Amino acid sequence: MSLPVFVHDSVADATPGASLVLDGDEGRHAVVVRRIRAGEQVALTDGGGTTALCIVTAITGPALTAQVKSVATSEPEMPRVVVAQAIPKRDRGELAVEMLTEVGVDVIVPWAASRSVARWRGDRAAKSLARWRSTAREAAKQARRSWFPEVTGMMSTADVTALLATASVPVVLHEAASGPLADLPVPGRGEIVIVVGPEGGISDEELSAFAAVGAEPVRLGSSVLRSSTAGVAATAALLARTRWR
Repeated sequence: MSLPVFVHDSVADATPGASLVLDGDEGRHAVVVRRIRAGEQVALTDGGGTTALCIVTAITGPALTAQVKSVATSEPEMPRVVVAQAIPKRDRGELAVEMLTEVGVDVIVPWAASRSVARWRGDRAAKSLARWRSTAREAAKQARRSWFPEVTGMMSTADVTALLATASVPVVLHEAASGPLADLPVPGRGEIVIVVGPEGGISDEELSAFAAVGAEPVRLGSSVLRSSTAGVAATAALLARTRWR
């Protein structure tokens, strides 16, 4: 059984035998919600590639103290995967972020597509972005990831076009495309950028902008997936040919 994972910003500087205190929201979650007790093992990670295997030595209120048994550092997996996710309506954005995180995406970009039903403006933009980031953090812990995904600020179509222009593999998902995703060559390194359109589809103007930098649309298959699930399916299909082999 995998160990429960909690976030601690100082594990990169920890050495075997050292003691770490987990307090604040993470400590409360560990002690009050997960009911971690003295003598149990936990994994503490900084989300930046370092994870410490620890044994809990004491519980003090909503905090715990743990002794470091070992520290491991990993390099980011390749190829790097970036998903520009058109902002979907209601809670489907958090669903997309959760699944993209679990499948291994490195960067999640909220994209303000022209046909997006949901609009992030003012206070709503800040709150929505915070929810996406919180969802990614919790999903990364659940997936036992040592590298947490970055959730960027909201980007425009021009910003997404710039990402596609520098990608090793630019992927624009579109149900009407003639070529299948499976035909794209996928290198073992570099960066894959996947663009997922909104419920209303990617506009002709957006498709033209993407095509101008060499990003032609591709299709996943005969079925039309929801905006919140298409990116996950595409990422899994590509990683099955690279990282997961």
